[in-house]
Amino acid sequence: MRGTGVETVMATVVLVGTLDTKGTEYGWLRDQVRELGCEVVLIDAGIGEPQIEADVPAGRVAEAAGASLEALREAGDRGAAVTRMGEGAAIIAAELFAAARVDAVLAVGGSGGSSIAARAVRDLPIGLPKLIVSTMASGDVSPYVGAKDVTITYSVVDVAGINRVSRLILGNAAAAAAGMAKAHAGTQTQAQERPLIGASMFGVTTPAVNVARERLEELGYEVLVFHATGAGGRALEGLADSGLLAGVLDMTTTELADDLVGGVLSAGPERLTAAGKNRVPQVVAPGALDMVNFGPRDTVPERFGGRNLYIHNPTVTLMRTTPEEMAELGRRVAAKLAAATGPAVLFVPLSGVSALDVPGMPFHDPEADEACFEALQGTGVDTVRLDMNINDPAFGRAMADRLHELITGAPK
Repeated sequence: MRGTGVETVMATVVLVGTLDTKGTEYGWLRDQVRELGCEVVLIDAGIGEPQIEADVPAGRVAEAAGASLEALREAGDRGAAVTRMGEGAAIIAAELFAAARVDAVLAVGGSGGSSIAARAVRDLPIGLPKLIVSTMASGDVSPYVGAKDVTITYSVVDVAGINRVSRLILGNAAAAAAGMAKAHAGTQTQAQERPLIGASMFGVTTPAVNVARERLEELGYEVLVFHATGAGGRALEGLADSGLLAGVLDMTTTELADDLVGGVLSAGPERLTAAGKNRVPQVVAPGALDMVNFGPRDTVPERFGGRNLYIHNPTVTLMRTTPEEMAELGRRVAAKLAAATGPAVLFVPLSGVSALDVPGMPFHDPEADEACFEALQGTGVDTVRLDMNINDPAFGRAMADRLHELITGAPK
């Protein structure tokens, strides 16, 4: 129950489903959620004739995505229909959130229904409960979860009617959604909560990030650290999109190297874009751009056999980036920061970008580093060049202090 002075508002669960094929199941779920003390908003994301009536009919969902329900039916392209209805459901869900009419989202289905549900919840903020019961949940669920806090459970049997097994699975899902919705509705944002900072870290940049984190905590922030392993970078981007962050300390942009060269820890081409797109203040460094990540040594592609390889541990092999690759990475970082709509500052550690990039260590290569540093110049991005290794304590503190200045608007 959501407290609003003398008035008490019931928590709301939004159900997103294809009511042309799963009407029976959604009708049952709607009744269960209501019996558990929540209001329900039922969104129809199917394109056929619905088996039960929805609060938001399929025609409205299609229109939200800029499509016609009749046209989708006539085209007979299931993939295109799933895509459109997922987009429309996402827009409807966002509208409901803006109107404070959603405290949890629940969906059930097979591959198509799960795809629609995943798209519907993708833009909703972290912390809002999102639960999908899917026939696909026993395999790779990354296409459905992405970088958001989606809870996904295996349906065990196909979502085809209410039977002895599905009644248990769907009943648990209804109870979970109702419970999470009530908890979410009762959560009050505390004015005294510290502003959130998102930070990126790798083993070879840990000392720097720890110093920066401690300094930011001294300044009154709470710092969320993301391990730059692909999923971590995507999670950081998702959080920057959510509106929850006051700033980003992106000290470890190594996932860009994996994206460029073909390593196993890429966060995709959109890495290092969300903060700039959403006007979130950010300080950025080329942390660990000296390396590309692979699995055990025997998994490194043959074409890299003559490269500078370092066995970090039995399951991780690192490869030093070349001057040509470092130059391209510098150009990519510079372009992403130049496109930022909010305040952004680039910090360049002239004496090495990782713990392995110092004299006597296997990735020390001043020529390669300089190729990156030269490419970072002349783009109009505010740049601070310090004759330090990235893990020098003074480098981490300088980045933290500059981020604080960007957030508060204080002079340099």
